[in-house]
Amino acid sequence: MAAPDATTRLYLLHGADEAGALALAAVLAEAMGADAERIDLDGPALAAQPGRLADEAATLSLFGTPRHIRIANTGEESLEALTLLLDAPRAGNPVVAIAPSVRTKAKIVKLAEDAGDAVACACYPPEGDDLVRLVIGMARDAGLRTNAAAAEQLIAVSGGDRGILSGEIAKLALYLDAAPDRPADLEADAIDAVGATLDESALFDVIDYIVAGDLAKVARDLPGVIADVTPSPVLRQLARRLLTLAEIRRDIDAGGPPAKILERHRIFWKQQAATLELLRRWDQRRLAQVIARLPAIERQVFGAGSAGHALAETELLAIARSAARRR
Repeated sequence: MAAPDATTRLYLLHGADEAGALALAAVLAEAMGADAERIDLDGPALAAQPGRLADEAATLSLFGTPRHIRIANTGEESLEALTLLLDAPRAGNPVVAIAPSVRTKAKIVKLAEDAGDAVACACYPPEGDDLVRLVIGMARDAGLRTNAAAAEQLIAVSGGDRGILSGEIAKLALYLDAAPDRPADLEADAIDAVGATLDESALFDVIDYIVAGDLAKVARDLPGVIADVTPSPVLRQLARRLLTLAEIRRDIDAGGPPAKILERHRIFWKQQAATLELLRRWDQRRLAQVIARLPAIERQVFGAGSAGHALAETELLAIARSAARRR
């Protein structure tokens, strides 16, 4: 993607490593040039207007600069839009589709794999030694010399989330006054002084409260969960949870015994009753709306500086309040 082929219309980045997919998308954006125009779309919007993608891909920039298109939250509902894109007589602007909930056997993956002008790339979160090497490389790019022990410490405090890792490494580089042209050693004491602490148990609890619409518990626990870290872990984990519910909701709406569908999605039997209760409250339309909204919330949070935590709390409480109305 660093040297995109002019004949490639679609890059489909699918799999659970959304941060990795976004990093690949950023490579294409850089290759397009600093003056390139990026058009942002999302899967639910394309489901409502499937022809829009092919139109945008064929549209020339008013200023003659390159254009590229990025689709967030791409799922099977985008099949028609992607088919129209690949069947169109012309499409000069490359499309990157981020599909974190899509599996290898999905129809849109097969579409991309079978097309001569599309690329499908599976993105899975790195683990073990691969993740350690990734962190060391990320640190090096920021001007930080580190070793496996320090990398593992960063992984532990970030929960292995690449988005959090990137933010923590940026903070550490600032703390140590490091840059690629003036590298500094990254050691445990700096990570202890600056690093995030992520209570995964509390994180998953607050996600449960948001999705269930338990306003009192969200108001009680959310500030503590995001007090020492960015709101990103909550926003991204909420997105994963809602994407899972959306997949189950879609299968149930298509027909079939709910119990069998829950088993197919590997919902633990003790959680099946609670999951069905959530699905009675969350229909496909509302799931799509919130999933599409979460990336925009995260961008606003990052752009809000010190007010980001308050903005995240307000938005997450609004989502919980919406779920509460359906109780």
